[in-house]
Amino acid sequence: MAELKTKVTNVKVDDFIDSIDNLTLRMDCKLLLKMMKNVTKSEPKMWGESIIGFGDYQYEYSTGRKGDWFLMGFSPRKTNISIYIMGRGKIPDEQFHNLGKIKMGKGCLYIKKMEDINQKLLNDILVLSQIEMKQLINNK
Repeated sequence: MAELKTKVTNVKVDDFIDSIDNLTLRMDCKLLLKMMKNVTKSEPKMWGESIIGFGDYQYEYSTGRKGDWFLMGFSPRKTNISIYIMGRGKIPDEQFHNLGKIKMGKGCLYIKKMEDINQKLLNDILVLSQIEMKQLINNK
């Protein structure tokens, strides 16, 4: 069975964020960092080369494949910021529709800038995701 490539590294999150050339992107990352830290009450860790993750849990697929992953996180990319939300199942779709300028993937939100979205609503979504993930972990 192939091993998961994205794992926790020893890179300091602040050093990674401070290395971002684009000032707007760097400031948006600092805002997301603060927001997710407040929601999760966890210290951020670098996962792989460019993902900042908060908290962690172990998962196991029906195939028997196991791994470690983060509860929520984000990654600054050239064209957008990917926001990883693991617990999306119980969050009403209208909350995402009212968020602002976003694109959605299965477990991700893609935004260009934090000013393009309703940050209070994003925080509410992160809180709901955190609650759902904690319930899933505790019910194992």
